[in-house]
Amino acid sequence: MASLVVGALALVGLGACSAPPTPNGTARALAAGIASGDLTDVVLAGATPAAATKTLTAATAGMTPKHPAVTVDAIKIAAKGATATAALHYTWDLDSGDKDWTYTTKAHFELVKDVWQATWSPYLIAPDLVEGETLSVGRKQAERAPVLGAAGAKLVESRPVVHLGFDKTRVDAAGQSAAATKVAAALKMDPVAFVARVAAAGEKAFVEGFTIRADDTSVDKAAFALLPGASAVPGTLPLASSKRFARPILGTVGPATAEIVAKSDGAIVGGDETGLSGLQRQYDKQLRGMPGLTVVATAADGVTKREVFAVEGTVGEPLVTTLVPALQESAETILEKVVPASAIVAIQPSTGAVLAAASGPGGGDYSTATVAKYAPGSVFKVISSLALLRTGLTPDSPVTCPVTINVEGRAFSNFPGYPTTANGTISLKTAVANSCNTAFIGSRDLAPQSALVSAAASLGLGGIAPLGYPAYQGSVPADATGTDHAASMIGQSRIEVSPLAMATVAASVARGQTVVPRLVGAKAAVVPAPAVPLTAAEATALRTMMRAVVTDGGAKFLLGLPGGDVMAKTGTAQYGSAGNLQNHTWMIAIQGDLAVAVFVETGELGSTTSGPLLKAFLTAAHG
Repeated sequence: MASLVVGALALVGLGACSAPPTPNGTARALAAGIASGDLTDVVLAGATPAAATKTLTAATAGMTPKHPAVTVDAIKIAAKGATATAALHYTWDLDSGDKDWTYTTKAHFELVKDVWQATWSPYLIAPDLVEGETLSVGRKQAERAPVLGAAGAKLVESRPVVHLGFDKTRVDAAGQSAAATKVAAALKMDPVAFVARVAAAGEKAFVEGFTIRADDTSVDKAAFALLPGASAVPGTLPLASSKRFARPILGTVGPATAEIVAKSDGAIVGGDETGLSGLQRQYDKQLRGMPGLTVVATAADGVTKREVFAVEGTVGEPLVTTLVPALQESAETILEKVVPASAIVAIQPSTGAVLAAASGPGGGDYSTATVAKYAPGSVFKVISSLALLRTGLTPDSPVTCPVTINVEGRAFSNFPGYPTTANGTISLKTAVANSCNTAFIGSRDLAPQSALVSAAASLGLGGIAPLGYPAYQGSVPADATGTDHAASMIGQSRIEVSPLAMATVAASVARGQTVVPRLVGAKAAVVPAPAVPLTAAEATALRTMMRAVVTDGGAKFLLGLPGGDVMAKTGTAQYGSAGNLQNHTWMIAIQGDLAVAVFVETGELGSTTSGPLLKAFLTAAHG
């Protein structure tokens, strides 16, 4: 909304609104705003019938037009003759979200040529303002709401922190540069940049280096405190239970940047704590609540103050997610020592709830779990199998698995160590169990690229509808032909997915219908239904083939795990130049009401690199 009142009230105060009552500057703007406009809600007590029918107006020569940030709710007038006193109930909108503050004062009116006109003064804003007083506004940020997980668990709440930095009041000006250099070194920061920040700050400034949790031992706080100018200021910040916990998804909270303040249209001011990334940024308005407001009159001595108006802040509304802390922590722990970018995503098929979405430390603060784009390799054969089932094939239908196959001059083969006993004529189920590339490529004419696109959509892959959180749902190009289409049958070429997308595929197979992965809110996002819905018979056939991967194929290490039978699919996708090919490794699995995708950016094979991580997660989930 408008910014005039923000500037006058919330940011710089009402210094112009002081006695003597000369309506100019801020006072004039506010006074004009209060009473101009169409004020039709009028009660005239004791006035003549003719006067009671007139519309009250406030037209004063030279005054600025009504500002949209100030509106009048109601006016009641007690009139005697040609004069009246009115109680005005008007609203201040200080651009803090959707909340308005109502303030009541009085104005004097005169009936001039059958029109009520106001007599203006700064006292209209503060009726008891005295000579020499000025008005200013204080703003207190509301308590930030927590981020919740499944069953109301608090994932992010206010926790103690320590702000480490340099206090310029503790070192004389001549020694500040040398002292700031030592502080920067202790904090392992760029000393040149930090010293420049210290020099540019005010003479009494505290220049923050960075903030750590109160229990963080990465900095020797006792030794730090001995440095000249070093200062450790205690405080609180909304934090998860650990630094690593779902950090790329949940995001961080900190001082608002200049860019955020500029884009907030007055809702956020300098010094506010606000969401800087992830869900904290996306849902910042909901979480930050509404600030409190006080209007204070300060006497001419600059010391004596009295409160004119006050309203309490409103705590933000919690953001509810579906994450299960124990599963998320388990996934984070399993990925902790994985060097390349990695991820584990777990979905509850019956509800679509994302129970865990962990990104390994190799990806930094990037949410590998939900937004990364990688070739899926052979885990995509679940989708290719659905496309083949729709041509009339069954898990027992015969397919041919040669050692190699040539498509338009390009040779395709199976992975190193492929079992020779699974070559030749085998069933589709055996081709899935052992991940025979040549069998799927040899069946490519049965399933054109359009069939792959349709099958992918039936299993929840390839959507573009917003889910309420950052997510890449995968992409299957519709225009692939020749070798491009052949490679698509085994999840290579231009096909891209995220771990979240592949967990959704597994969840859809488990549920027997398309799953929409839900991470925030009580309901899944409304997305277009697939053109060809997944049938119960198709899902049963896919589960049969995925079970064969465990009983007869490359995932026998998943036999006998606690929690019941596991169905799975391994996957390896080559990437890089011809002379330096490397592998993305995947595994997806279903166990009861749990669907999981595990990904490692660079590894050996899906079964040997991602497989042990999957086994550890499923074991922990039922431990």
